[in-house]
Amino acid sequence: MAKRLFDLVGAAVLLLLLAPLGLAVALWIKLDSPGPVFFRQERVGRHGVPFRIHKFRTMVADAASRGGALTVGADPRITRAGRWLRRTRLDELPQLIDVLQGTMSLVGPRPEVPRYVALYPPALRERALAVRPGITDPASLEFADEAERLARADDPEREYVERILPAKLQRAAEYAERATLASDLVVLLRSLRVLAGAGP
Repeated sequence: MAKRLFDLVGAAVLLLLLAPLGLAVALWIKLDSPGPVFFRQERVGRHGVPFRIHKFRTMVADAASRGGALTVGADPRITRAGRWLRRTRLDELPQLIDVLQGTMSLVGPRPEVPRYVALYPPALRERALAVRPGITDPASLEFADEAERLARADDPEREYVERILPAKLQRAAEYAERATLASDLVVLLRSLRVLAGAGP
């Protein structure tokens, strides 16, 4: 109950404070490349219930037909605005809407697409999906350089499925079992430090 109240108040305040920035970003996206402002994608939420996540669009409108699901390094499908949005993580800002809707939390395991959730071992799947997914979490901080790691791999898909995904899943299960409101505040503060360039 306290966590949900914290999410509602936090998301509402942030949306109000960041509304001018959000409008400026939306205008930039529209001027930078053809296509919608928002990118919506099906993700797997709490207890395995699917939902559609909101992000600012950072890739060309037909990105899905031009390459794979993973974004690797300097992916040519990323727009000029998108490069900046990804670097600053501001592409995640619209997920505050998902927090208000109740499908996400400010802090929680990052939601995966169904095809990767299908690879979860049953025991870890149940644990990791026991809580609402979040905008940030300990695994996001640990793998802040995920795109660069994938770019260095000979086989990015294999690197993600065999190394990164299992590690992130383990962190998600640990978070679901041990998280408190106090630990969420610590994660939020660490995330702000990363955004400010101070490192994890």
